[in-house]
Amino acid sequence: MQVSFSTSLTRLAMVAALVGSLLLTVSARSEDGFERRGADADYRISAEDVLDISVWREEDMQREVTVRPDGGISFPLVGDVQAANRTPSELEDVITERLSKYIPDAVVTVSVVSVQGLRIYVNGKVRNPGQFLVGRYIDVLQALTLAGGLTPFANRKDIKILRRIEGRETVLKFNYDQVERGKKLEQNVILKADDTIVVP
Repeated sequence: MQVSFSTSLTRLAMVAALVGSLLLTVSARSEDGFERRGADADYRISAEDVLDISVWREEDMQREVTVRPDGGISFPLVGDVQAANRTPSELEDVITERLSKYIPDAVVTVSVVSVQGLRIYVNGKVRNPGQFLVGRYIDVLQALTLAGGLTPFANRKDIKILRRIEGRETVLKFNYDQVERGKKLEQNVILKADDTIVVP
């Protein structure tokens, strides 16, 4: 029995979306030889995420902190620091720099314990509209799969992604039929926190 390209693409997207909904942790060894654990290297921290922050050989400087709605966190000797929109590695660098006056050559580790801020929304003519909490970045097709796919009455060629950038709303267009046929795949963008997909 032959499987159509459309069916294969949908199945692949479904598998990828289900995997993407899990918080994936990776282990890597830095140049100093210490094992680090955290979310995907490209993941950018969001408000409400839970972080584990520790300083090697400083038992009193291990904290599990929740990123505040304003994107900030507080840490001993560091004070307030902006965590949102930074990767764990970038946040490590900021904390290390601020600690340098108190702890020279500090080895700071930041791990994402719980991803709570990476939410997307799918509204309109899909089978299961609503809010979706995902553990890593996913694309438009994967998000539509999470929402159960399009209904028979959906306008497949005029799907929109609403994204707020610096307080201004931007609209990205998505033609499901083109992407399904393997054309203009650049439309299948990676979604960011609080993106909303609207299916008319």
